[in-house]
Amino acid sequence: MFDVSFSLRHDFARVWALASEKLTSLEIGYVSSVMVTELLSPNFELPQSANRIQPSILPNIHKLSLSVDYITDAMVGTISKGLTSLTHLDLRDAPLIEPRVTFDLTNSGLQLINQHGKLKHLSLVRSQEFLFSYFKRVNDLGLLLLADKCEKMESIFLGGFCRVTDTGFKTILHSCSTLYKLRVSHGTQLTDLVFHDISATSLSLTHVSLRRCTLLTNHAVTNLASNKDLKVLDLRDCRNLGNEALRAIGNLHNLKTLLLDGSDISDLGLSYLRPRVISSLITLSVRGCKKLTDKCISALFDGSSKLALQELDLSNLPNLSDNGVLLLARSRIPLLELRMRQCPLIGDTSVVVLASMLVDEERWHGNCLRLLDLFNCGGITAVAFRWLKKPYFPRLRWLGVTGCVNRDTVDALARSRPFLHVSCHGEELGAEQWDTGDDFHMHDYDEMDELEQWLQEGDYESGDEEMVEAENVAEAME
Repeated sequence: MFDVSFSLRHDFARVWALASEKLTSLEIGYVSSVMVTELLSPNFELPQSANRIQPSILPNIHKLSLSVDYITDAMVGTISKGLTSLTHLDLRDAPLIEPRVTFDLTNSGLQLINQHGKLKHLSLVRSQEFLFSYFKRVNDLGLLLLADKCEKMESIFLGGFCRVTDTGFKTILHSCSTLYKLRVSHGTQLTDLVFHDISATSLSLTHVSLRRCTLLTNHAVTNLASNKDLKVLDLRDCRNLGNEALRAIGNLHNLKTLLLDGSDISDLGLSYLRPRVISSLITLSVRGCKKLTDKCISALFDGSSKLALQELDLSNLPNLSDNGVLLLARSRIPLLELRMRQCPLIGDTSVVVLASMLVDEERWHGNCLRLLDLFNCGGITAVAFRWLKKPYFPRLRWLGVTGCVNRDTVDALARSRPFLHVSCHGEELGAEQWDTGDDFHMHDYDEMDELEQWLQEGDYESGDEEMVEAENVAEAME
């Protein structure tokens, strides 16, 4: 790992001219598109020098992932022509200003992709990080030209193609017969019609993400659910989706990840996930689903057998209270990650309940949780921090709280638990939420955690009155 942003353009090319031919995968967090083009250009020369630099074109690179200032036709063409073994191409840009035509991706650039016919995974994303910008010079014709070169494509991610309509997206679905991962974000013109006849295709989709495709309705999800092998379904910010969509999803018994942030679902809708789907789910997010109440917990988990659920996001639910957390604790689900940020009715009682939670008779209090996000929860006071101290939550690695509650208390907690990352500025905990790849995300924790250290040192005994109180709370929950 090193920072290429301080490199001069010619120095950058010289460094990579020395790269091993055995290199098969390259990821650069940020580099200018001009530097990429010059790196791979066989005719690049240093100015004021008679010695021609012949940069290595990295002949054995199979996977290339770049974050650039602009995705341009010139860069895409140079990559596609020069990297003859490329099977995975992941390009993301984040423009600071609206790009001119010479510094943008057009229909012509899409036609240059996959010149050697080996590409299986393609990702082209325009990020909205600095500017609400889109690929305004790409339309349905561009996707038609792309589809002609991508018959063997297995995974496609298209983000920010605001001028592409149902015609363009359907062309991809009907041309790429081996496609099993489809991701579209900010598909402002994508409607239900794209999936109207998807059951008539030979596709067997396992991963589908349609984030911020705001024109989609329940009909699209009903048609998508004909792919019974779906494992990942990301429908974040599809605000027109309601309970009928959940009724269709309820038949996907192989589903592992379900993200429904900002949708119009209710407590009744979540009950459609029981029993088939909820028993297989590992990750569930209902962040910002305003209609949900405490009853959504019982709708999901009442009467369910042993569950595999590890990550649950209940953030930004104005009607979720401590009573809902009590119901969650009674279900004894061995959660690793629980997010409840921006819930005004969540308070100290929730922390006490979670600290007292026993997953089974042989596990320590609250020991399963690795991540707990309580940022800006309305009822959290300094009292809750007594229950965040040793010996409670011994496996906790990430904690989100509001620092202004008691900054001295927050700092003291961080000092007393060196294994714990305490965040009080509102940032998402761990890696970027749900956006690390097509598969569901699992945090990578250190080999030894705090509980293991305490047991090794014989230091897990506590005579605090709080431990007695915790046991009383646990008994009261039974």
